[in-house]
Amino acid sequence: MNSPTCRGLRVRGTQPCATRPSGRAGWPKSPLLAILPLVWSLAGLAQTVERYEGMCDASAAAALDERHFVVASDEKNVLHIYEHGRPQVLAKVALDDFLRTGGDEADLEAGTRVGDRIYWMGSMGRDRKGRPAPARDRFFATDIEPGGALPALRPVGDAPARLREAIIASEAGREWQLGQAAVKAPEAVGGLNIEGLTHTGDGALLIGFRNPLRAGRALVLPLLNPADVIVGQAPRFGPAIALDLGGRGVRAMARTADGYLLVGGPVADDGSFALFHWRGGSDAPQPLTQPALGTLRPEALFGWPGGVQWQLISDDGGVIEQGKPCKKLEDRKQSFRSLTFTR
Repeated sequence: MNSPTCRGLRVRGTQPCATRPSGRAGWPKSPLLAILPLVWSLAGLAQTVERYEGMCDASAAAALDERHFVVASDEKNVLHIYEHGRPQVLAKVALDDFLRTGGDEADLEAGTRVGDRIYWMGSMGRDRKGRPAPARDRFFATDIEPGGALPALRPVGDAPARLREAIIASEAGREWQLGQAAVKAPEAVGGLNIEGLTHTGDGALLIGFRNPLRAGRALVLPLLNPADVIVGQAPRFGPAIALDLGGRGVRAMARTADGYLLVGGPVADDGSFALFHWRGGSDAPQPLTQPALGTLRPEALFGWPGGVQWQLISDDGGVIEQGKPCKKLEDRKQSFRSLTFTR
């Protein structure tokens, strides 16, 4: 049974706005599975948020098949693989050796799947205190290797690419004064911080900037030849795109059949998040009233195969759990929240 429509978006959750389907591959059929849903009511709408274990700072994600998905952390150079509806981590992919960061975090903040390849990107900025953080200048890909009971991921090539200097030197980089932004803390006014990534129909990627804003608008930068960059060729960029997200930066992006879904969020820690639909090009992003985000701080967004269901992932590193921020807990006690909705 399909969920009823809620102002243009259908939300997987509890009554009155949606009904749980009778069955779906990968969706739990037994209440014995400890998903630990958190339910709240907003403007008369009940929504169910699932929790997944093993990490707090979920920052980028992609579907692997009809049931499994992978999530990156902005705190550790590890990818976590989950099954939709099951809270436990099923597998981990360690990236330290491949990323060659010397043990520093790559601050993985953005990812998108194109075919059987997932592109990943670091934030490209400095650390929180404004100190140089060369480990965050990382762009790479993992290929999905099907065939087993669980999809496997293999890094492409021998080492990741670096993009920061090329981005700064690009026409868009000069126009947006990204050279000046790159010497500031990522969440400072006018700092450099990348958090969104999606793809176009012709193989290009769209890079979404959390910071800087220009006249209150967020920057989206097309990378025209990502497959070439992965094998060592020079990047080529398209013209800058400025999007009005209500004074917010880009926190997540995903391609749809009729454009893109975007998550806008604050440049720094304080501020509101909102979901937008953008048809691309010069069209203005349109705010979506559903699903309501509540206390979620979504930093990842991806679509399931079929283009109907979508999943928002919240970065819950700052959520207070057991008297301290979630990121300060032992790994086994950490968790992040996720909302699945139907559009």
